[in-house]
Amino acid sequence: MKRFFHIFHITVFLILSVGTIVIVYSTGSGNISLAWFMSVGLIILIEFLAIFYLVQKFYAKPIKNLEYTIKKFLVGSLKQKDISFHKTLNPHLNYILLFFTKTLTTLKNIKWEFIHGKEIKWEVELAREIQEKLLSKKIENIPSLSIVARSKPAKEIGGDSFDIIPQWNDYFIYVWDATGHGVWAGFIMMMVNALVHGYSKVTRKWNQILAHTNDIIKPRVKANLLMSMLLLRWNETDKRLYMTWAGHEYLMIYKYSKQKCFKIKSWWVALGMAKNIHKLLKEREVAFEKNDIAILYSDGITEAINLPEKNGDEEMFWEDRLIQAIEESPNVESKDYKSAKSVFKNITIELSKFMWYKYDQLDDITLVVAQYKPNDYDITKDFSEHISDELVTEWNWDS
Repeated sequence: MKRFFHIFHITVFLILSVGTIVIVYSTGSGNISLAWFMSVGLIILIEFLAIFYLVQKFYAKPIKNLEYTIKKFLVGSLKQKDISFHKTLNPHLNYILLFFTKTLTTLKNIKWEFIHGKEIKWEVELAREIQEKLLSKKIENIPSLSIVARSKPAKEIGGDSFDIIPQWNDYFIYVWDATGHGVWAGFIMMMVNALVHGYSKVTRKWNQILAHTNDIIKPRVKANLLMSMLLLRWNETDKRLYMTWAGHEYLMIYKYSKQKCFKIKSWWVALGMAKNIHKLLKEREVAFEKNDIAILYSDGITEAINLPEKNGDEEMFWEDRLIQAIEESPNVESKDYKSAKSVFKNITIELSKFMWYKYDQLDDITLVVAQYKPNDYDITKDFSEHISDELVTEWNWDS
């Protein structure tokens, strides 16, 4: 590096020395004439141009290029290909240019990621808004049933939820859970929900609705993107309950006559797992009598953990705690039966206490509780859906 400056200084010194020697020699010899003035002027001009070229080549031009690039960065017109500087013969400047190249590249990437991140956030918010509008979460008024249902995504966009579709004299009540959570899961969820709504207008058989939906979904999604579903069909005329399943969690049935909760296994395949599932999906009747309660849920409940993060010491909520929360739900005041609200509230309270403080909701959570109304059911004497902050920790449906 010192060598460059030695050469540069010697070059400038020699240029200036040549002119000085010529002038001194000419003055000493007495040869002062018009030609002398012209020769001296020409030498000075040549010296000036030579020094000017050296300064421009080794200092001014690289610094101007650097200044121009910085200005383009500040006004936002800098492209990736513009962040480059030609290597000069000045090693000091090369280090400076390298530093600014890396610095500007880093700042440009940060700026791009910030702007792109804002765009992605806006797009995610838009997707979440569209999802909320498509899934209005309006609880249909079913004359013989009392229903409480909520869904809470782990992120901005959820992969599981619930819906209730009235059709003819049937009511279709179902929950679903797409693989994972986030944008992909939300996209598949909305697509499946739209197809289910469409096919429910054609047939009342849940197994056929799901099979036709799978025919559309399977060739259009990746093999690892699946959706499990658990579906109930309540016939209001006959007061009969039917169940169809597609690789989802258990259906919990609390039997009033036995004061006990039973679980019914959800078999067969999830949507997107196989091409043709028409013969695999079945619809079967479930014994459901006055005061009985059906509980549908996603695995975000049973797989909730009791620590802020997984470290090997965590426990999961699992089905046993869910069954216990159902069976220990309080009865309606002065009655010998529970209600959909009391069961829903007690599950929420026990889940919140289990997750404790500084929780991390690892997955989307959906819970639907439906009761075959008692003959003397009075909504004014039922439990309120509001849950006091004293009964939960940090997690609740609105947190």
